[in-house]
Amino acid sequence: MYSRQVNGQILTLSASGWTYNNTFVLYDYETESLWYHFTGRNGLICISGFYADNFLNERSSTFGRWSEWNSSNPTTLFLVSN
Repeated sequence: MYSRQVNGQILTLSASGWTYNNTFVLYDYETESLWYHFTGRNGLICISGFYADNFLNERSSTFGRWSEWNSSNPTTLFLVSN
């Protein structure tokens, strides 16, 4: 999981449709810059575009099953689409 804020701007990240070394290259809707995670780095680096050479910091996260999470966090809310 990565921060979406760079230089005070909040970015909307999405898959670009490209991969490199079996890893998705992301892009942001606001500037169409391309973002990639290099092995051994903490975060995403902008490899092309307006924010070239800037980083989006990696955030701590937890992986697990919904049933386990829900047991420990029963008041969690989530969005269901139609």
